Amino acid sequence: MLVDDLRERIKSVEPDLKVIQTYWQNSGLEGEFQRLHALSIEENFWQNPQQTDISKQLQKIRLQRDQYTDTLKSYNDLRELIDLFETDESELTKLRDDIYIWARSVSRFKINLLLQEEADHSNCFFNINSGAGGTESQDWAEILLRMYIRFCERENMNASILDYQVGEAAGIKSATLFVKGKNAYGLLKGEAGVHRLVRISPYDSNKRRHTSFAAVTVAPEVPEAVITINPDDIRIDTYRAGGAGGQHVNKTDSAVRITHYPSGIVVQCQNERSQGQNKEIAMRMLMAKLVQKEKDEQNAKKAALEKKKIEWGSQIRSYILHPYKLVKDHRTDLESQQPELILDGDILQFIEANLIQANTEQ
Repeated sequence: MLVDDLRERIKSVEPDLKVIQTYWQNSGLEGEFQRLHALSIEENFWQNPQQTDISKQLQKIRLQRDQYTDTLKSYNDLRELIDLFETDESELTKLRDDIYIWARSVSRFKINLLLQEEADHSNCFFNINSGAGGTESQDWAEILLRMYIRFCERENMNASILDYQVGEAAGIKSATLFVKGKNAYGLLKGEAGVHRLVRISPYDSNKRRHTSFAAVTVAPEVPEAVITINPDDIRIDTYRAGGAGGQHVNKTDSAVRITHYPSGIVVQCQNERSQGQNKEIAMRMLMAKLVQKEKDEQNAKKAALEKKKIEWGSQIRSYILHPYKLVKDHRTDLESQQPELILDGDILQFIEANLIQANTEQ
């Protein structure tokens, strides 16, 4: 019956509501709202040297607070309306669209609440490197690349390939994406780390089980003003682009590789037609990685990803296709027995679980 379906839909949103309520209670946002509101109604507030900053912050928190209270109110209102019209199919049909729209808005609000850091709303550079193991790991790296491109498509984000290093026999040695869209870095930052695949190898004639590794690093795009790079600290090399691309690929030395001596960071870009464009993007990528490296080093809880060894020690997630099917995140213990869906880009559940855990631990 329709009434049962609607009640079930409401119930399915309750875990998200619990996350939202817990976050709000622990975040201190309500107290901050009250403090800023009290300042804003003081008689001489217009003379406060921080008036502009206070007003902006108050408006931001007020919008979140209004959405928080409206979300909870709508939950109670919709439940009451279902009870009121439980025998009126016509009214329930009208109510159905409101419930589904509300459910989607709750999910979006939850994500926005969990992404409170300034960098979370930035575009990002997303890099995948195959681990030791030759063809096996290179094939795995390409599978991961497809998974993340599909995820970006699902979330209406644009993922353009800046660099693509083809594997020796199959797959890729590495690839770099530039991801543009709402909360791009915030959604993808938790994917940084080592990903492990266990399967029967399609490249092993004896059909043996193989374990492969690939590493992901993520860095938010940063304004040029944030960091200055000494020209003497870098080496710029040009080479002919390879892999998928337009007519310019393999015909001109348009690809650019930049090596930063002090940090050892190497970035490269071959996506654009001109050497100048590729150099500009590579410099943006280098700045982003330098800022991210500095942030990682300042945080004792996080080792700089460039220093992590691609093996068991730093793995964040396992994808097991044989002898059973299971995807498990080792940080949150969240599991899925549908690896086909996960590898097709349906990874939002893992991203949300990690964001919830990260906010809980703060």
